Amino acid sequence: MAADPQTIHFIGSNTPRRTEISKRNLAVEGEIPAEIEGAFFRAVPDNAHAPMFEDDIALNHDGMVARFNFDRGAVDFDIKYVETERYLAEKEARRALFGRYRNPFTDDPSVEGKDRTVANTTPVFHAGRLLMTKEDGLGYEINPHTLETVGRWDYGGKLRSETFTAHPRIDPVTGELFFFGYEAGGLCSLDVAYCIADEDGNLVSEQWFEQPYCSTIHDFVITENYAVFPIFPTLADLDRLKGGGAHWAHRQDLPSYVGIMKRYGDVKDIQWIEGPVGVSCFHEVNAYEDGDLVHIDLCLTDTNAFSFMREAGGIQRDQQDIHGAVTRWTIDMSKDRPALETKEIGPPGDLCRLADADQGRPYNRCWYLTMNPEGGPPMPGGPVGANFNALIRFEPGNGRVTLMGVPPGAAISEPAHVPSSETGHGGWVMSVVDIPVNPDPAQQVPGEYLSELWIMEADNVEAGPIAKVKTGLPLRSQVHGTWVSRAKLDNSVLKG
Repeated sequence: MAADPQTIHFIGSNTPRRTEISKRNLAVEGEIPAEIEGAFFRAVPDNAHAPMFEDDIALNHDGMVARFNFDRGAVDFDIKYVETERYLAEKEARRALFGRYRNPFTDDPSVEGKDRTVANTTPVFHAGRLLMTKEDGLGYEINPHTLETVGRWDYGGKLRSETFTAHPRIDPVTGELFFFGYEAGGLCSLDVAYCIADEDGNLVSEQWFEQPYCSTIHDFVITENYAVFPIFPTLADLDRLKGGGAHWAHRQDLPSYVGIMKRYGDVKDIQWIEGPVGVSCFHEVNAYEDGDLVHIDLCLTDTNAFSFMREAGGIQRDQQDIHGAVTRWTIDMSKDRPALETKEIGPPGDLCRLADADQGRPYNRCWYLTMNPEGGPPMPGGPVGANFNALIRFEPGNGRVTLMGVPPGAAISEPAHVPSSETGHGGWVMSVVDIPVNPDPAQQVPGEYLSELWIMEADNVEAGPIAKVKTGLPLRSQVHGTWVSRAKLDNSVLKG
C-alpha cells in the first residue's frame, strides 16, 4: 500500500486514524450538569486510503461523523465514516481513486462522473434530519442514533442546485433553514442557489443568481429581514483545473463584495457592495439590524488563511504574519447607494460559535478560538496546519474579552453551545482538547496525544472546565460540530 505523505496534512492532529469506534461510559472528571442531555456531533476528515498525490490536503479527506452522546450523566462516543459514493468506490478498490482537492480532472478514469464530495465539514440538524455537509456537493443524511449513512439529501428531488453549503443558518423564531449552494450549476460556474426550507423541512424556495466572480462562498448570514452574502477574492478557474492545478487561488489585488437582499425577496433585487481589497474570511459570527443599519461581524484576515490557497495565487506569507481581527461591516440600507463601513472590534481568531437563539438578532456574546502566544508552539494539524490553543468569550457591545488556555502544546477544537432552561443561566460550551502525552513541550512528539471533551460554563470560560470527558483516544482534528438536544433527537425522522 502507498504511504501517507509526512506533511502538515498528515501529522499531529491530522495523523490518519482510519478507525470506526464505539465506546460506552467514558471516564468523567468533574460533574456533568444534569441539563446536558443530547448529542454533540462532529465532522472529522480522515482519509481512508493514502492519497494519489503527495500534496494532498486535509480538506480532501473522507468525512467521519463523530458523536458524544450524553445520557443521564453518562457519555458514550461513536465515530463512523460517511458512506459517500466516493468513499464506497475507494473502499471497493482498496485504494484512492479521486485526485486533488475539488479537481475531477486528476481522478482515476474509473470514477469519472461519480459524486466527489467527502461530506467532511459540518453536521447540520434541521427538521428532525441530520446531514453531513461539504459545499462541493449535496449533504448526506445520517441516522443520528446509529450514525449509519442513508444517502444524498435533495429534498425529495426538489433541489436543483448541485451543491449545499456547509454553513446554513436556522432562524430561531421561525425554525426555517436558510441555505445556498455556489457553483450550483456545475464546476466553476457563477451560479448561486439561494434556498429556504420551512420548519418542517420542506423546500419552499430556490432562486438562482450570479456572483461577481467564482469565489469560495464558505459562509453567509441572515438577519430578521435580510440575507447577506460576503464574498472574497479566492477564485476558481476551469483552465487551471484542466491543467491539473488548484481549484482555488487567492487574488490579493481584487476587492471583496457583499451581496444583500430581502431574505424573502427576489434575487434580481440583490445589491452588490464593494468591500476591501485582498481580504479573506471563511466564517461570519453573526449579523443583525439596528434600524436601517445592518451589522455583519466577521472573522476577517488581510489575506487567505490557507497556505495552499495563497500559494496557488503566488502569495508568499508566513502564517504568523497574517493580520486578523473580528471585524464589523456596517451597511446603511436607507442610502440609495449603500457603502460598507468597516471597524475592527475583537481579537483575531476563527471557528466562532453563537447561541442558537441569537442567530440573526442583536447578541451580547460569542465564543471562538484564537492563538495565545504565551501557550507555546501550536500542535501541528488542523485545516491550516497549526491548531488553536485558546478559547475566547467575546462581548461585541463593549469589547470585553475573557480567555481560557489549554496545556502547553495542546490543541482545542471549535466549541458548541448548550443552552440552559434556567433563567439567567448562560448555558455551557464544550470543546474537544487534544493533550500531548508528554507534558514537556521539548519532548512532545506530533501525533502522540489523548483527546478529552471539556465542558465550561459559557459565561465563565476563564475558570476552566467543570467536567472533562476522557476518550482515551487520539482523535483526528474536527472541522465543525453541532449540539442537538435530547428532545430533538427523540423527535428525529429516523429512529435508532
